Amino acid sequence: MSTSSVPAAATPHRVLVIGSGFGGLFATKALNEPEVSVTMIARTNHHLFQPLLYQVATGILSEGVIAPSTRDVLARQSNAAVLMGEVSAIDLDARRVTASSIGQSTVYDYDSLIVAAGADQSWFGNDEFAEFAPGMKTIDDALELRGRIYGAFEMAEVASAAGRTDVLAKLLTFVVIGAGPTGVEMAGQLAELSKRTLAKEFRHIDPSSARVILLDATDAVLSSFGPDLSESTVRDLTKLGIEVRLGAKVVDVDADGLVVEERDGTRERIEASTKVWAAGVSANPLTRTLAEQTGAQLDRSGRIKVNPDLTLPGHPEVYAVGDLVWLGDLPGVAQGAIQTGRHAAGQILRRIRGEETGQPFEYHDKGSMATISRFRAVMKRGNLELTGYPAWVAWLAVHLFYIIGFKTQITTLLHWAVSFFGSGRSERTVTEQQVLARLALEYLGEDFLRTSLSQPTVKEPSDFVEAVEQVAQETDPSTGDRKDG
Repeated sequence: MSTSSVPAAATPHRVLVIGSGFGGLFATKALNEPEVSVTMIARTNHHLFQPLLYQVATGILSEGVIAPSTRDVLARQSNAAVLMGEVSAIDLDARRVTASSIGQSTVYDYDSLIVAAGADQSWFGNDEFAEFAPGMKTIDDALELRGRIYGAFEMAEVASAAGRTDVLAKLLTFVVIGAGPTGVEMAGQLAELSKRTLAKEFRHIDPSSARVILLDATDAVLSSFGPDLSESTVRDLTKLGIEVRLGAKVVDVDADGLVVEERDGTRERIEASTKVWAAGVSANPLTRTLAEQTGAQLDRSGRIKVNPDLTLPGHPEVYAVGDLVWLGDLPGVAQGAIQTGRHAAGQILRRIRGEETGQPFEYHDKGSMATISRFRAVMKRGNLELTGYPAWVAWLAVHLFYIIGFKTQITTLLHWAVSFFGSGRSERTVTEQQVLARLALEYLGEDFLRTSLSQPTVKEPSDFVEAVEQVAQETDPSTGDRKDG
């Protein structure tokens, strides 16, 4: 792997931002000042509006609507540069960051550093579950789930037409693990999809008979919303035909289903081809690198304990923002990332202007909300609690406001009109590649990824073809799961 270095410039003040999520993007936008030069390094070329990933997975929105190009978003900010790369090392003493892209390692120098690398899905130490129950943190995750969800209905139709009624129950059972906002929203949309969008489109199956199960190991749905809204949400989910099972811990997952353990220790197997993992997050592994160099503590999720002003111990030039941060009761939501990103940017500008710094970050809770289904949502802000249609309208307004770009907002509004006021969903195209790509890359391994990205052509095309054919033969195209479990 070749290595190059980005030369340091005397002026202006060089700020390096790691990550293009809410924290990194809003920090970069807040640094739109002539005395600052900003370089953003991210492993993707887009800013992801993660709260709406479930709508990509269920065919309401296209991926481009919730993931605008970061380069396009920052096109008019002349002091900001966007570079793709996966950060592999941070040297705080030397003030250098190493990132890899297309087989090349590049070293970036900085005067101030903002680490906004976000969080990954957590399977609570059971990473093997990911093969059969994908999470929902990236565009790739959402597209794979879309293929699995719509593919399950298609394969059920084929099976029914062929008289294979023995597999229908498994194909038409959808299990969502995790009853937080993401899990509730995904379960609600699966119910809407089966009962409204697809209800009259099949000839051999009844999509409305699909079974949707929402599982959580805790005792409450939307536990952070309080008991009243939690109980209201359970009632609404039940009216939609969703089976809500609390105190049910997932202890095993395979291609054909999963095993749950109840509070009393009894276990039950649920046959289901499509599983969605919406429980648990873990901070980006970069926090371990930062902790080793600063002595800062990490919590159970891998978040790093920062100073009140979001700096790291002994390094006033380094800020951690967003889902990486362990600071009091700061929630891992978009507003937390936005506010910490802006605070870090403000501190950097104050420091280079010779103004007093060190002001502690203060989080302003603007409320929490989640949709349950069409015209149903819950919202909590302070002592204000809303349910039903008023909460749903508030949810629409808030999410539309935070989607970046006027054209994107208009496109989103049109998609929502089609889906919520009609019964159609415009983003229903699925391919086997969407379902199989992740597994194919895992089979091929890191050596293939490095070789294929750094070379103009694959050296042995026949090896690649054989590997992909093997994946296809060993995988159920309707679910993306291995046939042998």
